[in-house]
Amino acid sequence: MRLDLTTGEPSDPVWDDAPRYWAAFSRAVADLPAPVAAVHREALRHNALDLVVRAAGVPIRIATKSVRSRDVLAAVLAIPGYRGLLAYSLSEALWLAADHDDVVVGYPTVDRAALAQLAVDPVAADRITLMVDDVAQLDLIDAVVAPTSREQIRLAVDVDASWRHPVLGHIGVRRSPVHEPTEAERLARMIVDRPGFRLAGLMMYEAQVAGVADAGSAAIRWMQRRSVAELRDRRAEVVARVAAVAPVEFVNGGGTGSLESTAADSAVTEVTAGSGLLAGHLFDGYRGFRPAPASAFAVDVVRAPTHGVVTALGGGWTASGPAGLSRLPIPVWPEDLHLLPHEGAGEVQTPVAGDGTASLRVGSRVWFRHAKSGELCERTDRLHVVSAGRVVAEVPTYRGEGRSFA
Repeated sequence: MRLDLTTGEPSDPVWDDAPRYWAAFSRAVADLPAPVAAVHREALRHNALDLVVRAAGVPIRIATKSVRSRDVLAAVLAIPGYRGLLAYSLSEALWLAADHDDVVVGYPTVDRAALAQLAVDPVAADRITLMVDDVAQLDLIDAVVAPTSREQIRLAVDVDASWRHPVLGHIGVRRSPVHEPTEAERLARMIVDRPGFRLAGLMMYEAQVAGVADAGSAAIRWMQRRSVAELRDRRAEVVARVAAVAPVEFVNGGGTGSLESTAADSAVTEVTAGSGLLAGHLFDGYRGFRPAPASAFAVDVVRAPTHGVVTALGGGWTASGPAGLSRLPIPVWPEDLHLLPHEGAGEVQTPVAGDGTASLRVGSRVWFRHAKSGELCERTDRLHVVSAGRVVAEVPTYRGEGRSFA
């Protein structure tokens, strides 16, 4: 059955009632072998619609790395308010471009085989935009296929959106070396002046706002307010300077955690979101929005080494980012379970402890929520879509379609 998110009654926030919610998940997949990954249809739809509301009319480009299922991507794109995909590799973008006509690769690529394929495919070259931040990336593309022997390559310039505080220093992630408006203008001129390329867009991703939870930290909220104000002025100048060189089709910014502030920036024409759809537990820590826990995975208890501790098979589905507890999945059902601090979540086994173990036996199931989103589909072949306590659809992940992209 095809996944359809465009229709449905107003959401009953069943996820606010943990026993009811996780019991429905458990019933639906009780006969399926573990590990089993499940998505709650109504919770996913709720999150998708909530992101549209938060974007306030600015189109949302879906970050594919946070979803990694073509069926889920297609279902969300069918909702008014979504437009285009932000892929994480060129080989992935080539695959997606067979069905989608607007795919931006969010990171620079040096995949020579994929570049050679793009260069001779007029349909893909018209649908895919590559990300660059250095003239060396242009040189590499030219070395793969000369400008006179290829399709015109669409490019977007990635401009560093981090905040450079005079005392605190660099605040944000390390991405593009292009930070100042004059640097963006210079690179834009280099692109326009070289045959075989077309400047199509700009990207500025404010990770220090979009990817940092603000609940419970006045210091983080102060940083984010100051960073947003600085970026609004700088982004406007970047766009003005680049537009004076050549008109651009899009100016992309933001992420799940910053949709409101990014969409409010008049220089931005589209925002990006992905993790807010499936909603890993890292997104529980934001004050401005509260996504439903739309996806989770279950593993089976295989032994009980001591009183108050049971061990599940597998479960170590960790997220990207700085190594630490925040990137580990967390047990959510039964309630009152926690990971052991000296073991965490393991690739082969995951012990959990707490009062919730009283109801667990060998063969019982433990539900975990992943930290972000992408790690869920990297570990399973399919997602079981649950509604009203039963599986209503089964959709393959990238892995289930035999695809794994670096």
